[in-house]
Amino acid sequence: MITLEGHTNCVNSVVFNYDGTLLASGSNDNTIKLWDISTMTCIGTLKGHTSNVCSVAFNIDGKLLAIGSLDHTIKVWDIFTMTCMGTLEGHTSFVLGVAFNTDGILASGSFDNTIKLWDISTMTCKETLEGHTDSVVSVVFNSSGLLASGSWDNTIRLWDTSTMNCIGTLKGHTSYVCSVAFNGAGMLASGSGDSTIKLWDISTMNCVKTLKGHTEWVWSVAFNTSGMLASGSYDKTIKLWDISTMTCIETLEGYTAPVRSVAFNDDGMLASGGSDQTINLTHIYTKKFINTALLTLNRCGMIDDVIDNIMEKLGVIDNKGKITGCVV
Repeated sequence: MITLEGHTNCVNSVVFNYDGTLLASGSNDNTIKLWDISTMTCIGTLKGHTSNVCSVAFNIDGKLLAIGSLDHTIKVWDIFTMTCMGTLEGHTSFVLGVAFNTDGILASGSFDNTIKLWDISTMTCKETLEGHTDSVVSVVFNSSGLLASGSWDNTIRLWDTSTMNCIGTLKGHTSYVCSVAFNGAGMLASGSGDSTIKLWDISTMNCVKTLKGHTEWVWSVAFNTSGMLASGSYDKTIKLWDISTMTCIETLEGYTAPVRSVAFNDDGMLASGGSDQTINLTHIYTKKFINTALLTLNRCGMIDDVIDNIMEKLGVIDNKGKITGCVV
């Protein structure tokens, strides 16, 4: 596990860009930091918000970064030039969740119980979605443009943004819905203050499984491209779930504070932000990946020292031969 330090307060949100080479982190120190994953260094600190940064989201090409804050605003930054393109105003309370769709429309969820949809080309609000009866803390789009919103009213709402209508309300959690995430196969995960994760079949709008194991709030959920689900909790752990079997396959421990945010990139790296002011990076390897790599290298007739050197460069082991990530 690699630890990135630099924030001076809780890290509330972490997100990778589209190719996983850049990580953004938002903090209660009112700043956003940008991290180069190849060098594990901070390449920029974005300032301008006057209160806590609650959520960050890249657009599809990774050029723009949206930031939601307790100062009731969203700022949009051009990452290539490190300049703020504009400030979106309209919410009457904290902005707790932000997400882009593939067409560049930005959704924001707020403590004012509403979701706003923003046209970034004009920096204007095109629609306000109402229906939740408490704070909207998490928003996410799927690839077809369906919007899911998680709320402290204990429900998830699904929105058709072409008609601006709510097409379904998912009920079952007994406490706040803190985080929602889509996978690529018609499934939605929701993490809750009731310490559980629920998996929903969007085609039927039914809960297909409740995942139990955390002992406190599940504050963040995220899928990787192979369907594995990560959940970060106030119990200071991250759990990895195999969705094909609906079971927990690993519990990552050693965190010294609640885990507030989790995110995957496509290279098998898991990022987490926490109340201890740090970001932790963990490579998630499968036993099949390691065994295949070793078998291939052995077949090439390479000696152990050469194999170790290659495995180290791949990031599988450190310079002492110890596996550097989590093997599942």
